[in-house]
Amino acid sequence: MRSIRAETSAATILPTEAPETKVKDRQTGEVAKDAVSGETLKTVGVVYIEDGESSLLKVAIPESGVGDGLALGAPVSLPGLVARPWESTFNGQQRHGIAFRATAVMAGTFPIAMGGLTTCRSS
Repeated sequence: MRSIRAETSAATILPTEAPETKVKDRQTGEVAKDAVSGETLKTVGVVYIEDGESSLLKVAIPESGVGDGLALGAPVSLPGLVARPWESTFNGQQRHGIAFRATAVMAGTFPIAMGGLTTCRSS
């Protein structure tokens, strides 16, 4: 299925879980690897906030793409974020969803509000 690039410049992305090794098969403990490079994949849980709405996502990232200085609740960026629809049959039941993948997760900044900045003064 086709991957869809996600534009994240107006979003606030905050990690809710530290990156951990992605497991391909929970029964065997087999670790997930990138199909092209063979590199171990990590997953990171994030809250994605945009236009006043939020979603919890799990994003897969190559191990070499996990940046330094990540802190839970501090803004991060997810360069190269794509969404890929998937479906499978497991134990006779049809399942489907959206998988998220990025080239990296790194310390980021809060986005600047569209339409300019609002300043506050104390009296």
